[in-house]
Parts: sequence; structure tokens; C-alpha cells
Amino acid sequence: MRSRPRTLRSERWGGGQAPKPGRAKVLWAVPIVIVAFVAGFFLGRPSAGTAADSDPVAAMKKQDAQRDNEQIGTLTQQARRMHDGLLPVLEGLTTTTGTREQVTGWQKITKGYVDEFAERPSAGTAVNIARSGLASSVQQLDLAVETYAKSVDAQDKQPWLETAGRQRDAAIVTWSVAATQLDVLNVDSGRGHAHIFLPSKPGQGALTSDGSPEGPR
Repeated sequence: MRSRPRTLRSERWGGGQAPKPGRAKVLWAVPIVIVAFVAGFFLGRPSAGTAADSDPVAAMKKQDAQRDNEQIGTLTQQARRMHDGLLPVLEGLTTTTGTREQVTGWQKITKGYVDEFAERPSAGTAVNIARSGLASSVQQLDLAVETYAKSVDAQDKQPWLETAGRQRDAAIVTWSVAATQLDVLNVDSGRGHAHIFLPSKPGQGALTSDGSPEGPR
């Protein structure tokens, strides 16, 4: 018996090579997969704004910047008020004839300013430096007034007055550093210059205003 030869043609269509059934499906599936992938990429990809809003680090930095901006304004107003209040104290410390009543008034001013800095709100490093400098300055001035007070009833006033003078000068220098930092903060925040320097004299080593126009208050 002769074996039936293997046919290479389709018996159904009466001739011709039988098409490969899976090839057409694969050819159509390839572009469909590509389109689906591209669409999924763009639809599923977050926009830049959405990504930034959902970034906890970026959100925290934004909140810190807003907080510091508000505190710069508050600290500047506080420094201006203290500056005006300290002027009579500084003038009194340059004299040698201050009375007990006058010294008590100076102490009330400096002690009050020291107490204002007892609690300091959290802020960025740059704001903290300015605030700490102002706080240190009023502490030194309070100490200078205390030293001056001892000269009122002392038989030899000169040593007490000289010490009080050195403490006063140190306070003015410290204030000038803080005032310079506060000026920079105001400029960087768009407020313009804020020159809040205590009066100084040559040789004290204090920083002074650069002469730039004052910003709006």
C-alpha cells in the first residue's frame, strides 16, 4: 500500500499554500500594543504641577518660606520699636551724673526688651541669627545699666562707669551685626533696605548703614 503524500496546499481552498493562521493576528497586535503603551504613558504621567503639589519636601519648603517672610516683617517692626526705646538709655549711659530714678527707668526698658526675647518662635537659620543678635544686644545693655547703677552710690564711680561703657559698646556692636542681617533679610524678601542701627561712634567697631535708600515701612 502506498502512503498518502503530505500535501503542501490547502484542501479547503483547492490549492495554494495555506496561510499561517497566527501571523496576521500578531501583525495587528503590535500597533495596538504600541498605541496602548503610549496612551498609558501620557495619561498616567503626572503633570509638573501635580508632582510639585504632592511632593512633601517641596510643600514643607514653601511653608517655611512663608513663615520666615512673616517673621521678617514682625522682627523688623520689633527692632524699630526697640531702637527708639533704647535711644534715651544709650544717651544716659554716656553721662556720669545719672540719678537712681533715671537708672531705674533705664532698667525697666532694657529688662522689658530682654523678656520679649524669652520665647523665640521657630524660624529659618537666617531669621534666627538676626533675632538672636538683637536678643544678645539688649541683654548686654541691660547688664550695662546694672553696672552703671552700682556707680550711683559708689565713692569711686569711675571703674563702674568705664565697665558700663565697655558693656554698652559691646551691645552696640552686637546690635549692628544683627541689624545688618535684618537688612539683608528685608532686601531678599523684596521689602527693600531696613537700616535699624543704634548710634555708634568711631572706634567702637560697629557696622553702619550702607547709605542705600530706605525701603517702604
